[in-house]
Amino acid sequence: MKTWKYIVAVWMTIVITAGFLIRIPEIPILEQSARNLFLHVPMWFTMMVAFVMAFYYSLRYLNDEHLSWDLKAETATAVGLIFGICGLLTGSLWAKFTWGTWWTFSEPRMNLSALAMLIFVAYFILRTAFNDREKRAKISAVYNIFGVTTIPFLLYIIPRQLPSLHPGADGNPAFSDLTAPELRLIFYPAVIGFIGIAIWMMDVVKRYKTVQFQLSGKQ
Repeated sequence: MKTWKYIVAVWMTIVITAGFLIRIPEIPILEQSARNLFLHVPMWFTMMVAFVMAFYYSLRYLNDEHLSWDLKAETATAVGLIFGICGLLTGSLWAKFTWGTWWTFSEPRMNLSALAMLIFVAYFILRTAFNDREKRAKISAVYNIFGVTTIPFLLYIIPRQLPSLHPGADGNPAFSDLTAPELRLIFYPAVIGFIGIAIWMMDVVKRYKTVQFQLSGKQ
């Protein structure tokens, strides 16, 4: 096990423990549920990092068509999708405690985030439609590039143009109110830690798929 993985493990243990134990300011509406800031928002940051990596790997594949780039793109996309789903789940949990419902169709950011995740679910369905590895890799790369470029619009640009229940709208505290000094002590380390976990996951998945690919080539 590489040293940096031990560091990530210890780092996140400290972050999660401190996230539950640290005293936080009283924030209207959110109250103690504000601790979800340490989980929910870092999930989306980590998802974006993973998708940007997938975008890069897809471009590299189209540039030189080496299957290792396709493998890395698929792995990064899978990890990004996992963190995106976790972001939706923690967001739904937060909504239950602050809005009184697990899901509401009146919240554009929540619904557009779900749509974004479906785009990447479709990416993996698309990959199953081709037996030829080169053809699958090329079409998947093009689709992945398209999918990643929709994320800023679906998660940030469009929701800002619509009425929202999210922080900063309709009486909810703005994001700057959520990131009081006490919360920032945990929030930023949490972002770094979750990105470290994502890279760790990519390493594990990539090695698994590499072995799987090698074994299928011998059959």
